[in-house]
Amino acid sequence: MKKAGILGGGQLGRMLLQEAANYPVETFVMENDEDCPAAHLCHHFVKGDIRNYDDVYAFGKKVDVLTIEIESVNIDALEQLEKEGVKVYPTTAALRTIKNKITQKDFYRDNGIPTSPYVIVKNKQDLNEHKSFLPAVQKLGEGGYDGKGVLLMNQVYDLESGFDAPSVLEKKVDLEKEIAVIVAVSANGESVIFPPVEMVFDSRLNLLDFQLSPASLQEKTLWKTEAIALKLVKALNSPGLFAVELFVDRNGEVLVNETAPRVHNSGHHTIEAHVTSQYDMLWRILLDYPLGNTDAILPSALVNLIGEEGHSGPAVYEGLEAVLKMERVYVHLYGKAVTKPGRKMGHVTILGNDRVDLVHKATKIKQSLKVISR
Repeated sequence: MKKAGILGGGQLGRMLLQEAANYPVETFVMENDEDCPAAHLCHHFVKGDIRNYDDVYAFGKKVDVLTIEIESVNIDALEQLEKEGVKVYPTTAALRTIKNKITQKDFYRDNGIPTSPYVIVKNKQDLNEHKSFLPAVQKLGEGGYDGKGVLLMNQVYDLESGFDAPSVLEKKVDLEKEIAVIVAVSANGESVIFPPVEMVFDSRLNLLDFQLSPASLQEKTLWKTEAIALKLVKALNSPGLFAVELFVDRNGEVLVNETAPRVHNSGHHTIEAHVTSQYDMLWRILLDYPLGNTDAILPSALVNLIGEEGHSGPAVYEGLEAVLKMERVYVHLYGKAVTKPGRKMGHVTILGNDRVDLVHKATKIKQSLKVISR
């Protein structure tokens, strides 16, 4: 039986472990919080810092194959483990490229992947030299996640609140839609694509508000998004699961926003809505099984459950009973005991044939199911 390690124990690790129960695999998780969402679902929990070389190296020596559920890991340790025969999926070369937004954007440019124009800024002083580049978006090179580390720069005075650190300043796109495409690649280079999903964001938190699958795209645009995502992932030359986020602008052009080298929020709906979920797919890759079928069983919508403003403390799910009574609705709570404003606490997947009904139910769930504190 193979031993598989997951660096990070959040909700993505939790859902990955829920799928692991179907496979002959011994699971290991490392996280610095013994009460993290994934802690009680693995065979072996190791308390440690995923950013620390010694912790990651010692953890990796226990397993045959390693993966991540968050990018902020010690890649030097992973690289050494790779040299010593531990399989790391995605590879450390791919992780190095993606982990830093600067190297990620340069990778797109060097491989002919369409992306919005950008400049690299070293610090706040450097940022102020690019007033003529506005309106733009500043993204921290490293350390950003879930909408953090991203600032909109519409006016010159916005530069005052900019990050004083190496970052990317990229031209703001005249956006029509945001799309995500998940691509799976096996160790022998075979690949499959999940149908693109359409993402609607909460502009206040810069977090996913809800999403619809499949995305409503013209056939030509659909082909373009899939071709670009596949070209990008092939250029990374690594096994693994990759979520490619793309913009469709008002002229129908498709541009890559960024890439995540792991299971992703935009793929949660695949648990109920697709023949093979993104989590099942990653286990197939890690354990060298054939890739699964990515077809949708039914169209779907997904709502994120986010901690309400003004609520910090033990989590209470107001309106949960009413949502559980709804047909073709699946609630996933992440097992986080404490809520705080903007924290991801769960998600709800809705299945149905009618897009209008999906949006209606998603809106109703957003209005009725609230994560508050006692």
